[in-house]
Amino acid sequence: MDVILFRHGIAVDVVHWKGDDMTRPLTPEGVDRTKQGAQGLCRLEVQPDHIFSSPLARARQTAELVKAQLSLKTKIELIDDLQPDAPADALLARLSNLPAPSVVLCVGHEPHLSTAVSVMISGKTSASIEMKKAAACGVGFAALPKAGAGTLLWLLPPKILRILGRSS
Repeated sequence: MDVILFRHGIAVDVVHWKGDDMTRPLTPEGVDRTKQGAQGLCRLEVQPDHIFSSPLARARQTAELVKAQLSLKTKIELIDDLQPDAPADALLARLSNLPAPSVVLCVGHEPHLSTAVSVMISGKTSASIEMKKAAACGVGFAALPKAGAGTLLWLLPPKILRILGRSS
């Protein structure tokens, strides 16, 4: 199984947002940069069978943009296991219920995504991994996902994803 973790794009600053944090959207710049980053995923020939997203608006928007850029027909499933404060082991449990040869795109937030990657590759929450907005990471599992059994395939900051996207 391959798991692609993608952090949501640039969102409206919480200081300037009057509504509930659940509804805080991407900025126009966030939309543009997310599309460019998703084009970078195209260059990597990423073709997920499953798309999971945090239910927060900025993650849902990001998942929709990535889905559109990759021309995927897959339905986006909103899951609480990708919320910012969700435990990483809950996401692993959900992933382990999928068929082993799956490719799964997970769109979420920090600090959850970097903690999830850490648990996947080391079995611990303490690995120092940084996922900036609209960054992506690929983790591979030889069998069903479990803590410490993953291999870091790639970790691309948003700038590199955008450069990859422009060269397609």
